[in-house]
Amino acid sequence: MTGRHSNEIDEQEPVTEPLVVRDRRKIDPETGQVRTQPEAAEAPAAEAPAAQAGPSLGESIVDDAVAAPSEVEKELAERTADLQRLQAEFANYRKRVDRDREAVVSAAKASVVNELLPLLDDFERAEQHGDLTGAFKAVADKLVASLQRIGLEPFGAEGEPFDPSVHEAVQHNTSPEVSGPTVTTVLRRGYRFGERTLRAALVGVTDHEPGEAPVEGELPVEQLSDENAQQ
Repeated sequence: MTGRHSNEIDEQEPVTEPLVVRDRRKIDPETGQVRTQPEAAEAPAAEAPAAQAGPSLGESIVDDAVAAPSEVEKELAERTADLQRLQAEFANYRKRVDRDREAVVSAAKASVVNELLPLLDDFERAEQHGDLTGAFKAVADKLVASLQRIGLEPFGAEGEPFDPSVHEAVQHNTSPEVSGPTVTTVLRRGYRFGERTLRAALVGVTDHEPGEAPVEGELPVEQLSDENAQQ
């Protein structure tokens, strides 16, 4: 009985750890003076600047948080560059196709207009002889207006400076009334379509003829005739 009772008392008594109270007040309540901090608390503060110092000699300064580009990113950059290059090539190809298409259309129009030039010559000759009248004249005017609207341009008129690139000279005269080679007769009108010359103009050219200088001590013929008339 006595042994069992003593065991029960031992089990009921709790085992407690000693309570430790630390006074962390900076001012001593008894003396009223500021307490000094323990050296253990000052140690981490003294070591803090050393932890924030820069890397030592031979130590890498590359931040481990910045990862190198992965294979997926490299492949994506290559595919993007390929796509941009293909887009530029396609844009150039489309411009070249449009330019070739315009050239083909212009050449086809010029070919058709070139076949109608003899008909325009007939209209012009009929007008010079007074035969281009009535309904015939109305049809001719409509045809000429339509051809000029799509780009046909006639050239070759009297008084134009002679240009061997667009004029074909079949007659040549001289005269002191012109200062240089000048178209004075148009035998057949020339035509151009856009920047293309379909046919050169057949013209007669008159070049400048300088007057004859009088012989020393001799009056010009015109002045002699005037003096004889006065006498």
